[in-house]
Amino acid sequence: MPIERHNPDSVYKPGPYSQAVTVTGGRLLLLAGQVAVDAEGGFVGVGDLRAQTTQALENIKAILASFDADFSHVVKLTMYIVNYHPDKLPLIIDVLGTYIDMSSPPANTVLGVQSLARSEFLIEIEAIAALD
Repeated sequence: MPIERHNPDSVYKPGPYSQAVTVTGGRLLLLAGQVAVDAEGGFVGVGDLRAQTTQALENIKAILASFDADFSHVVKLTMYIVNYHPDKLPLIIDVLGTYIDMSSPPANTVLGVQSLARSEFLIEIEAIAALD
C-alpha cells in the first residue's frame, strides 16, 4: 500500500510536516486523541509539556503496534496544545522527531486551545494511519 507525501512547489515547503499525503489501497485507522495517561490510567508529566507529548506519542505507538503498524503508517497528526505559543513548537518537534521520520513526515495541524478534557492536560494528539 503506497503512501506518498507531497509538498507542491506552488505552496510553502514546511519544516516538520507534509502539505499533502496520498494513500493508494489499504484502509484507514483513525485514532482518538491521546493524552498523558499511561496504560494503568495514571497521569504522566504534571506541568511538563515534554513528558506529556512523549506519553501521548507512546500511546499512539502502542495503538499502532496493536494493528501491526508503526509511525511510518501515520499520514495525519492533529495536535491540540493548551495556551499555545510558538515558543512551544521546537520542544514538540524535538519529541516528535524521535517518533517520525522528519525527512518524510505526515501531514500535521497544530491548534492552540483554551483547555482539554482535564485541566492538567497540556496536549492531545490525534492520528490517522494507513494500513495494508
